[in-house]
Amino acid sequence: MSFRAGNTGPHTLAFVESPVQLLNVLEWAHAHAHSVGAGLTLVVLSPNDPMTRGQLRRMAELAREDGHQVRWEEARGGAAAPFQTIGGLAGLLRRADRVVLGDPFSRYVQLLLTITKARDLVVVDDGTATMEFVAQLARGERLVRWHRKGGRPGPRDLVFAPVSSAARKRLTPSDSRTVEIFSSMPMEETPDGVKVTANTFAWTRDRFGPPRITKGADMVGTSLVETGVVDGDRYLEAVSSLAKTHGATRYFAHRRESAEKLHRLAVETGLEVVRPDLPLELIARRGPIGRTILSFPSTVVHTLPLALTGTEVRVAVCDIDPAWLTENASPRAQGFLSGVTGTARDVHRLSAVTAV
Repeated sequence: MSFRAGNTGPHTLAFVESPVQLLNVLEWAHAHAHSVGAGLTLVVLSPNDPMTRGQLRRMAELAREDGHQVRWEEARGGAAAPFQTIGGLAGLLRRADRVVLGDPFSRYVQLLLTITKARDLVVVDDGTATMEFVAQLARGERLVRWHRKGGRPGPRDLVFAPVSSAARKRLTPSDSRTVEIFSSMPMEETPDGVKVTANTFAWTRDRFGPPRITKGADMVGTSLVETGVVDGDRYLEAVSSLAKTHGATRYFAHRRESAEKLHRLAVETGLEVVRPDLPLELIARRGPIGRTILSFPSTVVHTLPLALTGTEVRVAVCDIDPAWLTENASPRAQGFLSGVTGTARDVHRLSAVTAV
């Protein structure tokens, strides 16, 4: 049974923009349940995407059930929304002793970091991006998402550069500030002075499951096409080949996958497309779930084995063939994706499939 809120430290303020970030804040709060202090206020900086909003609302319900305060902000509801949101949160930020955040690359979060005087900062996982954030912080580089690295900074990047630089400085430990990274991801480099705490998905295992396991295979979708890294036709060919080889029947869509792509995928592969109402770690733990889960390089190859500890579910990851990459893909893409796969523990590694 999960510990109730009220033991997460004095004046702890958390900012999330995705369901996975919110899940990992709950995992962090669970791991710190014996700390002394007041409760956790969780601020949802809501995006516009309907699927993401739906998952965030379901996760917010779970947070409230655990006793946490949840504040929902329509942070992108028009041109004035960011100014209204930041203005409305300024007081909370200045009073907070500890700030927990899920995406240090977010311009919203970087702006908020320039306001807070918190002595303790915590970064929880925002998927594989955490690996890149830690490496960039350790090397003193500017904060740039991995799939954009290698491109020239645009006009907005240049205008925002001072804020991004200030945020990176704020995320660097000092005599007056501690920085913790709460993560399930492997890290080759750890910034000096940063405390790293392992996320074992104990809250997820306590709250859900164990799941009923079916005999077949399920497949996990990815947004690599939507982010411009992988060619759409090549991706659909790979999904079709994997499904036939392993007998997959369901395809769990990533929340950022386009409706057009998913419709085409269902027609061409015969897979049942499932749009989950919760992060996949909770869906899998709740069940039913296939005995084999097929995935391309993504966060779930690290998180699902933890969430499904003690079950007989096997996670298999398929490498990305360099031929699948678009001409606009970052030069960093292939190496980063290979690193995501190569550092995963307790997974079965599949070679890149041949197009059908």
